[in-house]
Amino acid sequence: MSVFLGLITPVVAYLVITLLHLVLPARKTKGYVKNEATGETLEYRINGILVLSAGILIWFLLGFTNLVPYTWLYETRWSGLTGALVVGFAFSGIMVLRSPSTGKSLLADFWFGRVRNPQVKGGFVDAKVWLYLIGAVMLQLNVLSFAAYHVLNVERPNYGFLLGCAMLTWFCFDYLIFEKVHLWTYDFIAERVGFKLGFGCLAFYPYFYAVSLWFTARLPDPGHPAWLTLLFGAFFLCGWVLTRGANLQKYVYKTSPGRKFLWIEPETLSDGRLSLLANGYWGASRHINYLGEIIQGMAVALATGYFGIWMVWLYPAYYTGLMVSRQADDDKVCREKYGELWDQYTEKVKYRIIPFIY
Repeated sequence: MSVFLGLITPVVAYLVITLLHLVLPARKTKGYVKNEATGETLEYRINGILVLSAGILIWFLLGFTNLVPYTWLYETRWSGLTGALVVGFAFSGIMVLRSPSTGKSLLADFWFGRVRNPQVKGGFVDAKVWLYLIGAVMLQLNVLSFAAYHVLNVERPNYGFLLGCAMLTWFCFDYLIFEKVHLWTYDFIAERVGFKLGFGCLAFYPYFYAVSLWFTARLPDPGHPAWLTLLFGAFFLCGWVLTRGANLQKYVYKTSPGRKFLWIEPETLSDGRLSLLANGYWGASRHINYLGEIIQGMAVALATGYFGIWMVWLYPAYYTGLMVSRQADDDKVCREKYGELWDQYTEKVKYRIIPFIY
């Protein structure tokens, strides 16, 4: 019975998150992407931080009243993952098969998707906003359940493990606090909604991102000194500064081109029609925000304190592969869009992700 309930847990959770997204107050905002048919800038309805907060409150109340144990998501993690995999495959298939072909093979269309920016009722529900909301909230609930299991069942709690939980909590809150900023990122601008994005947000994101916790939640304090754990926390914050700072600098430039970001006066390259930001974060490397994402993933793995368990490194290893691949895709898109201007930018900013190295 518990296996079946575990299987349907992500379905129930996703329905509740969707309902919260529909009924809670939301802010309507325009993003960067334009409607391919009309040329008008797309409008979005965002309320992620309210949905996340409401989801955490529901999780707490269910545990407090003993309706659903705080540790439920940890205890049913394998069946829950299986249910999420089914949901991810089903959603991806429906999104692809109901849309016209892009002219590529069915396999390519299934992986990358066919529709770029599907919306319902003029942006009342946007597929990408919804997908990332589901992923972030479900990841947070998993992290809370894993932390609850560790605190309630491990005799000598590992504060590094709890720090890893705090890092992923920061990650979820940060994303949804700055939800509007992400409307100007690669995912919303360039990606289509297929298996890569749909399955990624419905199954991979909420379960795999916590993989370092999966294999260390039962383990006690490994005995590392407190200063080392604090160092891993500082390492995570360094990654966050790179990612969040780069995304905010670009957002400020796109929405208010002449405005300073912090103390940084924007320096651009322009051909009279298009322009590229070429200083600050974006002068250090072309995708320094990707470096920040990789550092944050490494910090979560390090914080758990069990460096010899290879599974804890799956998350940063995945991020490294993803970001290197995305950097190549993003550069290709930018070269097609900006032409010679992109060549000028790559001549000025030579490093792709890591300054002075790569």
